[in-house]
Amino acid sequence: MKSYRSEKPSFSPLDLYFAQFVARISGDVRPEVFLAAALVSRSAGEGNICLGLSAWADGKFLKVGETSFTTPPVSDWLQILISNSAIGRPGEYRPLILDNRGRLYLYRYWDYENILATFIRGCVQEEAMSGECFQGDMHLLQEKLGLLFPPEIVAAGPDWQKLAAVISLLKKITIISGSPGTGKTTAVTKIMALLIEMAGDKRINIALTAPTGKAAVRLQEAVKKARLLLPCSEAVRAAIPDQASTIHRLLGSRPESPYFRHHRENSLTVDVVIVDEASMVDLPLLSKLVEAMPAAAKLILLGDRDQLTSVEAGAVLGDICGDSRLDVFSRAFIGQMENITGDNWQESLQAGGSGLQDCLAPLQHNYRFGKASGIGLVSSAVCNGNGSNVISLLKTDCFSDITWHGARKGGFLPFLKERVLSGWRAYLHAVDSGDVEAVFALFEGFRILCALRRGPWGVELLNNTIEGFLAAENLIEPGRRWYPGRPIMIARNDYQQRLFNGDVGIILPDPDAGGEVRAFFREEAGVARKFLPLRLPEHETVYAMTVHKSQGSEFDRVLLILPDQDLDLLTRELIYTGLTRAKHFAEIWGGEEVLRAAIDRRIQRASGLRDALWGE
Repeated sequence: MKSYRSEKPSFSPLDLYFAQFVARISGDVRPEVFLAAALVSRSAGEGNICLGLSAWADGKFLKVGETSFTTPPVSDWLQILISNSAIGRPGEYRPLILDNRGRLYLYRYWDYENILATFIRGCVQEEAMSGECFQGDMHLLQEKLGLLFPPEIVAAGPDWQKLAAVISLLKKITIISGSPGTGKTTAVTKIMALLIEMAGDKRINIALTAPTGKAAVRLQEAVKKARLLLPCSEAVRAAIPDQASTIHRLLGSRPESPYFRHHRENSLTVDVVIVDEASMVDLPLLSKLVEAMPAAAKLILLGDRDQLTSVEAGAVLGDICGDSRLDVFSRAFIGQMENITGDNWQESLQAGGSGLQDCLAPLQHNYRFGKASGIGLVSSAVCNGNGSNVISLLKTDCFSDITWHGARKGGFLPFLKERVLSGWRAYLHAVDSGDVEAVFALFEGFRILCALRRGPWGVELLNNTIEGFLAAENLIEPGRRWYPGRPIMIARNDYQQRLFNGDVGIILPDPDAGGEVRAFFREEAGVARKFLPLRLPEHETVYAMTVHKSQGSEFDRVLLILPDQDLDLLTRELIYTGLTRAKHFAEIWGGEEVLRAAIDRRIQRASGLRDALWGE
């Protein structure tokens, strides 16, 4: 299985400077120390939490700057590092930390990992000490579960959403994992109603949050729709929060600072924190969130463990879920589920889990992609790493919701114009309508997704090409930078204006400004904010976007374009994430060899979190 690790790594000036710094403060100029420091800095830049020394040891030839090294046996290397004064053991305060498994960390990443692991283990241990017994009104609980999760909702098999609800009620931490269409937002809306119902007269403060502004907007809109359909009183419905925020905003971000207003000494005033799109949350941010939570508060994570990992450091959701099946629970918990719900869970759940395993709630019934859905079948085969099955499914050409075009003589460019015009003609005709919500809805109906930013099939060149097609059809004004209908994505955080990396806006005429154009952004509170275009932070046109940037979004139709050669960044997680952004139709352009290689390759990020939670 391939990974991101290169046998001939390149080092940045920062990596070399850090290695020199470690050598200088420790007074240890041995090449093994310099090389380890340069490698751990480089590894952190690639999204890893730590550096596994064994992967680089035992005679590998590496060039760092102008100096060449041959790595020593791992045991010798570890002894050299242990004796260095700049390298500490877990719990010590040193620039680098070396753990008992030969993993080398930058101190801050070891600290983040330790904070999160300690929090999660504490939640599990506290439940174990309490006996995990439900202390509330059992009759009321069974009544509310029956109303919120009636048997007829699920045609066949167990109601996984009900399972998630019971876990959320019993546990301090709940991880709800499921692919798009499994009803994660519906489940969490019902969970909020259940928690409010069971609290009686006590008011529960629930914080809805997501890693990006657009994900927060989607979460908020979905919860507003879902709560209208709940079989509950108006008082309960009104108590369900109708606003969601980014995690940064919840914690109180400070301009140009990695620190937040809320932290261990100034905790949040919340009883429950719900985090959507948890696969996108990096280790530093999640550790700061749990550190700012009151001791008695619950944490509920929603996400899809098969999606791409966060852009920044870590693969936190995957580490928390571990490698095991998600439908395995302890015998005690299965018995408790049966006592509470009256359902026979022994036929659906495997006995054998314990501890954290009982906090994992898998949603396995897909309400969007049925058994005959091509998107559902293909994305599932991608997740399983079954390239032959993926190709076989795509070649049958019998699905109405997915299609594939392999490598074509002369390339794909001649076919792109038709997709562009059919995808955005209606949207661009609507930009003068004055209906901002309708314009955004039409734009979200179609998106082109790419693996790369640069290159022949990267987003930069594609966006220029697309604008050329649209200008030729007089759908946009050629040569005008701020033309009406130009979609933009923020590329750099602007805390003062509350515009964040990944936020999508549209340039539109503003009736309040005499028809002059403004940049409109959909706000978390459900209204549009507008800005003078010249005041915007760094941004880019976004007809086409990378798959990474598409996380937290859904579109009616998606065109996924792969490069014409295999690259390390092409992984099964990227293919899966791209396909599952589509609600109704997905199209793949790319050669068979490139597609097969991507499905065979998984993202592997070095981390000690999985071992800390699940054992070594």
